[in-house]
Amino acid sequence: MRRLVEIAKTGLTAILLHPLRSSVTFLALMAILTPYLTGIGLAKGIEQDAKSSLRAGGDLYVSGSQFGRNSSLPTTLVSRIRELDGVAEVVPRIVGRLVLGREHVEAVLVGIPDSRFPASVSCIAGRLPRAGGTNEFVVGTELARRLKLKVGALLPPFYRNPRGEHVSKTVGIFESDVSLWQSNLMFSTFETAEEIFDQEGMATDLVVHCQSGYVNNVSSAIRRMSVTSPKSGKVIRLMVTSREELNVLLAEGQFHREGIFNLHFLLVFVIGILVILITSGLGLPERRREIGILKATGWQTDEILLRSLVESFLLSVGGASASILTAFVWLKVFNGYWIAGVFIPGVARAPSFPVPFRLTPVPAMLAFVIALAITMSGSIWSSWRAAIVPPDEAMR
Repeated sequence: MRRLVEIAKTGLTAILLHPLRSSVTFLALMAILTPYLTGIGLAKGIEQDAKSSLRAGGDLYVSGSQFGRNSSLPTTLVSRIRELDGVAEVVPRIVGRLVLGREHVEAVLVGIPDSRFPASVSCIAGRLPRAGGTNEFVVGTELARRLKLKVGALLPPFYRNPRGEHVSKTVGIFESDVSLWQSNLMFSTFETAEEIFDQEGMATDLVVHCQSGYVNNVSSAIRRMSVTSPKSGKVIRLMVTSREELNVLLAEGQFHREGIFNLHFLLVFVIGILVILITSGLGLPERRREIGILKATGWQTDEILLRSLVESFLLSVGGASASILTAFVWLKVFNGYWIAGVFIPGVARAPSFPVPFRLTPVPAMLAFVIALAITMSGSIWSSWRAAIVPPDEAMR
């Protein structure tokens, strides 16, 4: 046992005796694992934010469909759904795309009744919009930065409406627990959104809150309703999506994206193994001569493989640990801001926005396994090939 411990210690000695070779292996592991962990952390963070949004939302989401395409719903449907047994509240929403400013910044406007603004949205400056009077908005912190908006800033008419166009006013800047919201979101009252999109009496969807145990009954009752468009007189098919269904779709989509991401990184892992093969002895005569000297002094093949195994294990632990720390510092300590938006004179600064990041224990442990697999695949085989040849041939 003592002999095995002493042989294992030589693995650390081998790392220190060849700093260049060890540094190349260490940096190769970091170059492979850091983007991998960053991508996995972002995927998990986005999934967590999406789940938080679903938990803060309603039990059912009602939308319309005509000819297989999404269609708006008449607001008269709100009162009909409220009369159903088990319905606690029905909130009409208008969600639409806008283009603002000289730089044509894309934004998403969400119009809801002023009494139903999400509790997760808190104004860090100003107040929430109110119905009546001037068109009022609250914008996310990142959108306010990109458009250079402050509380009280006036927006010239940016929409067309046969009934006239009005100046809009920024009355607040909000910050949400869901970081993705702040990249391009703005809130207004339902009446303001109706005017901007020229859709009086219409909503893009309805958010239904149900009493406990009534979700399935309410969903079935809504699907049986008959609704016609007040403009065309055509029948609108009602589509109801529950929170549980959205959770299933979210999990399936996340699994699909992570699968594609992992598949692309398989090629990177193969390249990493080839790099380790070259640096660990396949293309390094000094490495082969070193193993030949050990064989000439009485080392057995299994002892050489144990030494190589310990060396690979220490390098993999160091590379994986450094990769985890780098990914964490890059996206967590720096508050998740992309650092790619470096200012260059004459070039527009790349938009930077907070991104969600969540590194769970499973990807972290997987990083250690991948690092060990790469280093062992690259070093054990080359060490074995050098150890089975006669010492005089290996030392040439």
